[in-house]
Amino acid sequence: MKKLDMHATAEQVYDYVVAEYPTISKATVYRNLSQMAESGELVNIGSFDGVTHYDHNCHQHYHFICDDCKRIFDVDGCFQYLCDRIANMDGYEIRGHSLSFNGLCRDCKTAVEA
Repeated sequence: MKKLDMHATAEQVYDYVVAEYPTISKATVYRNLSQMAESGELVNIGSFDGVTHYDHNCHQHYHFICDDCKRIFDVDGCFQYLCDRIANMDGYEIRGHSLSFNGLCRDCKTAVEA
């Protein structure tokens, strides 16, 4: 995942790994990604366009998904005030959260404006 340096799908990881280990099965790659996400070594950042993506960057951050090129970018930020507000509501216990933004990335925005 670190060598890919992207928010890869299981299929992208498989394509990368099978080039070096041609006998590896897709099931092995999918199973290992799932186990790594469960253990906290990776983050399952959810499904975009019907495909699950994984992130090797496990610190708390958010994502920006470009509507045009579909690339996913890391966005640092702090929404602690929102978490605190929700946690203080009656009956809620926050155990985690995710947040993503969408729009046009810099490259796609420049191409549209040109």
